[in-house]
Amino acid sequence: MLEVIRQGEGHLDADDVYRLARERDPRISLSTVYRNLNLLAELGVISVLHLDEEHHHYEARDASDHYHLICSECGAVIEFESALVENLMAEVSEEEAFLIERAHIDLVGLCAKCRGRRS
Repeated sequence: MLEVIRQGEGHLDADDVYRLARERDPRISLSTVYRNLNLLAELGVISVLHLDEEHHHYEARDASDHYHLICSECGAVIEFESALVENLMAEVSEEEAFLIERAHIDLVGLCAKCRGRRS
């Protein structure tokens, strides 16, 4: 399951993981996929991106910190890195004497494509 997520293109939802996993093993069930996704998330091996209450995307945790821009109209997820976030984390860590292990930042708005459609 983890290998499916690592090799997948972009952020995968459970249906994507299920489809790709079935290409490797047609006997796998959707409930098995959900159980494994929950377990991998609990173990901290994958991250869960909550797009709304019922729609989640999954990605393997890697060494690079990155954050997400989420389009509220089409659901597109754009990853970005930011020195500003890193600087903010360092400043807060120092001021509060708190060791920040990671940050989870999702900024929700309209992507350029959807913004263009509204104009």
